Amino acid sequence: MSKIIIFSYLFLFSISLFGQDITVAEVRCNYRNNPIGVDLSSPNLSWKLTSSKQNVMQTAYQILVSSSINNLNKNIGDVWDTKKVNSPQSIQIQYKGSKLSSTKTYYWKVRVWANLGNQSNWSQPAFLQMGLLNVEDWKGAKWIAYEKLADTNVNILPTDGKKDKYNSNNVLPMFRKGFSINKTIKKATAFISGLGHFEMSLNGRKVGDDFLAPGWTKYDKEALYVTYDITKQVKKGANAIGIMLGNGFYYVPPVKDRFRKLKVAYGFPKMICRVLVEYADGTTENIISNQSWKTDKSPIVFSSIYGGEDYNANLEQKGWNIAGFNDGKWKSALIVDGPKLNAQKEEPVKVFENFTAQKITQIQNGEWVYDMGQNSSAIIELKVRGRKGDTIRITPAELIKDDGAVTQKNIGGPSYFTYILKGDGLETWKPKFFYTGFRYLQIKGGTPAGKENTSGKAVIESLKALHVRNAAEKVGEFSTSNELFNKTFNLIDWSIKSNMVSVFTDCPHREKLGWLEQLHLMGNSVGYNYDAAPLFKKALQDMKNSQLPNGLIPEIAPEYVKFEWGGDMFRDSPEWGSSGILLPWYLYQWYGDKQAMVDYYPMMQRYINYLATKADNHILSQGLGDWYDLGPKPPGVSQLTPMGVTGTAIYYYDLKILEKMAAVLGKNADAIAYSNLAVEVRKSFNNKFFDAKTKQYATGSQAANAMAVYMGLVESADKNAVIDNLVKDIRDRKNSLTAGDIGYRYVLRVLEDAGKSDVIFDMNSRSDVPGYGMQIAKGATALTESWAALPTVSNNHFMLGHLMEWLYSGVGGIRQTENSIAFNHIKIEPEPVGNLKTATVSYNSPYGKITSSWEKTDKSFTLELNIPVNTKADVYFPGKAKQTITDELNPKMSALIIENGRAKITIGSGHYKFICTNE
Repeated sequence: MSKIIIFSYLFLFSISLFGQDITVAEVRCNYRNNPIGVDLSSPNLSWKLTSSKQNVMQTAYQILVSSSINNLNKNIGDVWDTKKVNSPQSIQIQYKGSKLSSTKTYYWKVRVWANLGNQSNWSQPAFLQMGLLNVEDWKGAKWIAYEKLADTNVNILPTDGKKDKYNSNNVLPMFRKGFSINKTIKKATAFISGLGHFEMSLNGRKVGDDFLAPGWTKYDKEALYVTYDITKQVKKGANAIGIMLGNGFYYVPPVKDRFRKLKVAYGFPKMICRVLVEYADGTTENIISNQSWKTDKSPIVFSSIYGGEDYNANLEQKGWNIAGFNDGKWKSALIVDGPKLNAQKEEPVKVFENFTAQKITQIQNGEWVYDMGQNSSAIIELKVRGRKGDTIRITPAELIKDDGAVTQKNIGGPSYFTYILKGDGLETWKPKFFYTGFRYLQIKGGTPAGKENTSGKAVIESLKALHVRNAAEKVGEFSTSNELFNKTFNLIDWSIKSNMVSVFTDCPHREKLGWLEQLHLMGNSVGYNYDAAPLFKKALQDMKNSQLPNGLIPEIAPEYVKFEWGGDMFRDSPEWGSSGILLPWYLYQWYGDKQAMVDYYPMMQRYINYLATKADNHILSQGLGDWYDLGPKPPGVSQLTPMGVTGTAIYYYDLKILEKMAAVLGKNADAIAYSNLAVEVRKSFNNKFFDAKTKQYATGSQAANAMAVYMGLVESADKNAVIDNLVKDIRDRKNSLTAGDIGYRYVLRVLEDAGKSDVIFDMNSRSDVPGYGMQIAKGATALTESWAALPTVSNNHFMLGHLMEWLYSGVGGIRQTENSIAFNHIKIEPEPVGNLKTATVSYNSPYGKITSSWEKTDKSFTLELNIPVNTKADVYFPGKAKQTITDELNPKMSALIIENGRAKITIGSGHYKFICTNE
């Protein structure tokens, strides 16, 4: 029996705080720092606090919002002054001041009071600029295009396998507009959307540092616009705006010999723009898109989100996007219709890491293959010298064949980049409207610099891979003494990054589609690493826009294609559509975002009602089940777990989560109805699938037993026996896994919750059976679609990355207590299992950075923690041997208690260093 030496008892928050300091360190509006283009009339404000002291809690706050920075500096909140509000709330505070006006910039700051009466200084000033709240705020701007797709050829939801209505490449246009500035400018702002994607330049220089703007959507329901501050780029005198457009998912051109996963055609590229110029004298001017703009063909001669991009530098028109260019041969823009517009709220896609070749190899046909060393979502940057008309073709791929040449069999092809030289010295090119996933690049038509070039081909001076992803801030860090776990972390992280754009995609090449099961199954793994709440909320809007009239949330959102292979199994799986119900709850749990539940409650109701109509005696058997589990056949539809198990388990879980959300929202009648239906579903599930003699569900698969436990379907008297059967199956298979896309997360969750992280360690420490270790052993640098890293499928998928969650919550021990919201009540319970000796794990939560760093020796266990201001933590110490626990930094400890065989202490914010010494 453990012996804990308990120090003199002190109430937790009675430790002296005299001389306490507290600082407002970080302020946010709608998750973003100084956002522009806000189109919510009541945005949310949040802040993080820091202090060098312990046990610091906010007791009150005051927010000032001003119409000018001068008023704010004078502490005048002429738009909103909350006065002193007695509340610990520091996140998701809804604005309730005067009505906010479109395009207007507002300035705000906050100060707080803490326990024992201490008070912070005002935060640094922050601002938010409003977007366009009404259609009228576009000031008459029109959608304009180079050409219009005939209505008979519009196809917003193509059916997979159907023939094209016609076959034609479209023009990728450029637009320009000149304007003059004759007064002193105070501020200039551009509000712009271009479909599928646009790149804006002003006076010859690109506006912003984003890529593939705006985010892609269900275009028949909405399009997004982006807001730029262009004050520094506008000059007195003559100016010129230049716009280039790409197809994206708005139009996938039906060109022979280029890969097309789907045939969506909302229309040809188009754009809409309003530039607001505010002058120092208080007057304003608007430059809007209309028929006065000029348009012509761009040097991009082909662009497809699937098939690649081709650029002919000989078609460039020098100076086309600067003032004074002669556009007399350009035609007037065509006025066209366009979809409803909303502001883009998620972070943009940007360029991050870049890679140069680790190895360059010539293959038998004389072409060259560049190994960039990392499989990632990327574009290329080509620097080349050669003659006019020389053509470089670059084929991307994840894998190479035995002869060293690239293969696109697993990612869809042909897909490639083409650059035609103008013969003007060193030429540099990057695609503007296409990205893909690759590690290898095969070059045709050029020779790497420094290599023998007897045929006089163009010389490739430089070729880089530029990784592109959503610019969500990184909030997590992980490292351990176990090198396989460190590599596994990076493996999963690269697939998260590679599939996090304006949609959480399945892969960055073959499909690029928003398969929905990933959102709820991988949501926590993503959340520990990236501040992705705006992207999750964007996913909810995509689901709402894709929901069918009968209530079905299809498996893909935005839904760009209807896959009919296998009937409706690729459209109607409860394990996929349930993200529409589970994601709002997870947003509330992780970020305190109650608004998501409010906004999408009708969508959730319609979907749960749809599932009820599909249930046979409360059992749901449609869909894909435990997709890509490890059975005797090649991976695909569930093999080891019968249809009905995973779908019904998720259905039950949906009902229990809806019951909770209805209660939070004060919809008590709904809560009772969902609770009552859940009772019936649970009864039917157990009657159909539970074997009372063997204590197994269905076939006894890892997925079946784990999901029954996690969802609360198991009777309490049988729970331990079912968990024991789960463990036995894993051990009997020599610690190997069988669960797939749906089941594996729940296997890990159940084992961790049951205190069996040693089993998780053992089953993820092997390289000889399918799993993370095997993928790494086979040379994978990103998580693959299949457990065995099969060369026939995608080698950059994040759907099986569930271990990432355990690396934070298990190894690092950073979790939430059951009723915690946004990590305001933290649970620290590290699991130093297996051969783990050290771990350093951190998560920058909505309240601040949580750090858990530990070291294990034969004689002691040291745990160093950082707990954010305005939170508290329950700390559980591992080990059952007799031990003495001390806090090296704070000699006066609160009382220890024993809970479930472990020593526990509750602490407030601050820095701690606990040492557990074996007696």
